[in-house]
Amino acid sequence: QEQLVESGGGLVQPGGSLRLSCAASRFTLDYPIIGWFRRTWGKEREGVAAINTTDGSTIYPDSVKGRFTVSRDTVKNTVSLHMNSLKPEDSAVYYCARARDAGPLTTWYLRYYEYSSWGQGTQVTVSS
Repeated sequence: QEQLVESGGGLVQPGGSLRLSCAASRFTLDYPIIGWFRRTWGKEREGVAAINTTDGSTIYPDSVKGRFTVSRDTVKNTVSLHMNSLKPEDSAVYYCARARDAGPLTTWYLRYYEYSSWGQGTQVTVSS
């Protein structure tokens, strides 16, 4: 099974920025959608971004729209999540995952059960 590896988490002050990276073994036309999710204790995984690595289309929930940006590097096979104007409520373990089908990319892909391969997660803490 494919391994996805997240990196870039850490401690940041409110209002600050952080960039997370997700290294994938490959980008594929069959399973091109990679999503970012976060999870806090006692809550379900929340989708915060998804990208179609073939055409670069993206989608976000309202909670992060305008603050988070997802992008892909087709040479390095990485997907990045740029997070700006961070708030304490953004603190969570962040995961990247690959969707189990090819889309098209809609808000459906902000649901964690559409994904089959997951990374191990990286902790983001927003605190002063």
